[in-house]
Amino acid sequence: MRMNEDAELDGVRCVAELMCVAARTAPKACGIDQIVTAIVESADERGEIAQRMREIGQRCEAPFFSRDAQNLLDAQMLVLIGTGTRRLRIPGCSFCGHPGCAAAEEAGARCAYNAGDLGIATGSAVGVAADHRVDNRIMYTAGSAAIELGLLGEDVKIAWGIPLSAKGKNLFVDRK
Repeated sequence: MRMNEDAELDGVRCVAELMCVAARTAPKACGIDQIVTAIVESADERGEIAQRMREIGQRCEAPFFSRDAQNLLDAQMLVLIGTGTRRLRIPGCSFCGHPGCAAAEEAGARCAYNAGDLGIATGSAVGVAADHRVDNRIMYTAGSAAIELGLLGEDVKIAWGIPLSAKGKNLFVDRK
C-alpha cells in the first residue's frame, strides 16, 4: 500500500520537473536562452538556503527574509530559476535606461531583457504549479540566497526561488 504522503511528495516532485520544462520552453528575447533551473528537495539543502536568507535579512535589516526562510523550511521542495546577464545588444533598445549596451556596460547596468526573460520563465513555471494545484510563492529572497551560495553557477546573477507545498493549508497565505 502506498501512503498519501508519499504520493503527494511524488506529485510535487513531478510538478517541480514540469515547472523546469515550462521555464525552459518559455519565450526568450532574440531566442537566446540563458535560463538555469534547479530543484532543491533535500531538507539539508533547503536549510542551508534558509540560513543564508536569515543572514541576508539581518545584514539588510529586512525581517521578511526570515519569514520567507521559515516558509522554505516548511515547504516540500524548492524550484530555483535564474538567468545569466549577457547583453543581447539589440540596436536602439535603451530599456535599461542607457543609450546602448556599451554605455550600460560602462555604468554596470544589467540588460533589461534578462530580467524580462526570467519573469516570463517564472510565470510559465508557476502557471504549471497552479494548474496542478500545488501551492507556491515566488520569492526573490530565496533567489538572492541561492545566488550568494553560488547554487546556479557563477554566470547567474538574477534568480527567483519558488517553494512548493501540497498540504492541507497553503503555507504561503496568512504569513506573519
